[in-house]
Amino acid sequence: MDNDKPLQPETEDEIEIEPVRQSSDKMLYCEAEPPPTVEKVKPAQENSETDLEIEDDEKFFTTGQKELYLEACKLMGVVPVSYFIRNMEESYMNLNHHGLGPRGTKAIAIALVSNPTVTKLELEDNCIMEEGVLSLVEMLQENYYLQEMNISNNHLGLEGARIISDFFERNSSSIWSLELSGNDFKEDSAALLCQALSTNYRIKKLDLSHNQFSDVGGEHLGQMLAINVGLTSLDLSWNNFHTRGAVALCNGLRLDLSMNGFGNEVALALGEVLRLNSCLVYLDIGGNDIGNEGASKISKGLESNESLRVLKLFLNPINMDGAILLILAIKRNPKSRMEELDISNVLVSEQFMKTLDGVYAVHPQLDVVFKAVQGLSPKKTIFLLTNPMKLIQSYADQHKITIVDFFKSLNPTGTMKMSVDEFQKVMIEQNKVPLNQYQVREVIKKLDEKTGMVNFSFLNTMKP
Repeated sequence: MDNDKPLQPETEDEIEIEPVRQSSDKMLYCEAEPPPTVEKVKPAQENSETDLEIEDDEKFFTTGQKELYLEACKLMGVVPVSYFIRNMEESYMNLNHHGLGPRGTKAIAIALVSNPTVTKLELEDNCIMEEGVLSLVEMLQENYYLQEMNISNNHLGLEGARIISDFFERNSSSIWSLELSGNDFKEDSAALLCQALSTNYRIKKLDLSHNQFSDVGGEHLGQMLAINVGLTSLDLSWNNFHTRGAVALCNGLRLDLSMNGFGNEVALALGEVLRLNSCLVYLDIGGNDIGNEGASKISKGLESNESLRVLKLFLNPINMDGAILLILAIKRNPKSRMEELDISNVLVSEQFMKTLDGVYAVHPQLDVVFKAVQGLSPKKTIFLLTNPMKLIQSYADQHKITIVDFFKSLNPTGTMKMSVDEFQKVMIEQNKVPLNQYQVREVIKKLDEKTGMVNFSFLNTMKP
């Protein structure tokens, strides 16, 4: 809600300030640069396009961060937020759900123009609207310290998208992560954002979930992803994409398309995309009503895909038959780079586990996440789930050696690092601490550097 009039503080987080009855267009110029000093010459940013300067016809001065913010609040006619004042020197600033409104947001933006400390700013659900987001992007033209910003659920709409698109086109800030979830963006907003992002290389992570994009928006986004050289993570969950939009989108590197209601028909198209695509590394299509038929189509793509590393299919109506199709497709692809297959709502059998052993033998980097093994005896369950690091620590204690000494003894070179493949092989073959395949994989997860190597140099300080 916009604080057009001064409010009486209702909580301990608010400080009452008597507003200055003055147009927001005429303000005292304040630049936070502690310790406070007096300047009689206007700073060099005289020709800057931003209107976040506080001006006075008679004098220009610099002051501390707190004083600058309080002066801005007077000019905007809003009550200062004491949380903001208390945390000005912290790198993380969480102002979610503070009811700032456009004027409160402008006061915050004025205070952040020269703040060198805050690197992550959360402003979700503050009804900032287009006026507030304009203040923020003007601030970002001057502030090169802020790197991550969340302005989700702020009713930005088409005009807000236009302002952000202009900001993207300038490439003039240090922001690399931007959350824009739930801002009533539709197809025309997608067109604006994508046009700007086609030439923007600074934004690495973008959240556009919970908006109203459909297939036309998906096509705009797909065209942008095909030429964007910077974006590595795009969250488009909870939109309204169908076949055309889903296929167009898969030109990207990392996509979250969960909760879009694709169904098996779109899974057919996704299977074809996976067969041909050489860029996609992460795909989340959880909660999309994809059954065994869809899993079969996706598995066809997995048989030849050489780039995908993570596939999330959680909360789809896939059973063990569909799960087997997926893991066998990965096994048949010697060039598969799959590291994680999430089917964590699927209850599997012991026969599935035996099949999975064969897949792991071909692709030791793979981790398949499933719900549980049905019909497994309590004894076998305990055997499968016993913490392997505790077993190894127990062995080391009995033999009066360190856990690092145990691992070094398995490495022919006696060093702290081994390749994942070599480590898995020696762990299965060693008989000092008998472990099953699943326990070995748990050990690898703890030691894997995600570079194809395991490193046990830090194990002396790690709890089992």
